[in-house]
Amino acid sequence: MNKRTIGLLIPTYTIVFLAMFFGASTYKKATEVLAVTEALAGRRCIIIDAGHGGIDGGATSCSGVLESQINLDISLRFNDLLHLLGVDTVMIRNGDYSVYTQGKTIAQQKVSDLKKRVHVANTTQNAFLVSIHQNYFQDSRYYGPQVFYANTPGSNTAAAMLQNSLNAALSQGSKRKQKPAKGIYLMDNITCDGILIECGFLSNPAEEKKLLSPAYQKKLCCVLASVLTNHLIPKQLS
Repeated sequence: MNKRTIGLLIPTYTIVFLAMFFGASTYKKATEVLAVTEALAGRRCIIIDAGHGGIDGGATSCSGVLESQINLDISLRFNDLLHLLGVDTVMIRNGDYSVYTQGKTIAQQKVSDLKKRVHVANTTQNAFLVSIHQNYFQDSRYYGPQVFYANTPGSNTAAAMLQNSLNAALSQGSKRKQKPAKGIYLMDNITCDGILIECGFLSNPAEEKKLLSPAYQKKLCCVLASVLTNHLIPKQLS
């Protein structure tokens, strides 16, 4: 049974799964997501990049958890949800490892790792990149998701839609706006559309607790899936 078929066989409980996080007022949004899964299947491929990994653990949360592990947990959940919806995906990593192919020093391996991620994005047909990361700042009062976008035609629009939805669903009262991903090697070098999401601040104890929660991770993934599946509807079907 292929992913297109699976996406068509599961309308009822998938709507419930999405709508339970958005509430009854957005039941229509959950329904619209399912209405486009057949159109999406085989037309756009979402590349899921779990940031860091292996030799590069990224930031360390205030309780000692590595960013790379949280990124992976969220990415795996997001991948499963997209498959449930019948959307094609590619995961750059699905375990705690780096994807470098050369280099003797850690610095050389990190450079190779980044180049490999760019290569995957740039050689995947009809790709849209979603890079999952966590934020950290010395001042623990800061919180909330932040979305960055690549310098490619459709990236800004997708980032704006996602930032607004994340603010409304996960960080009420936040006035954050999407930002260009200047100086971020991965985002500077991809040729496909793409966004990088700092899901929250590991330096904020309350937000760190949420980011480690399976329930919160599922809610985050539902927001991502809802926004991106709607955004990636082929123009001729809009």
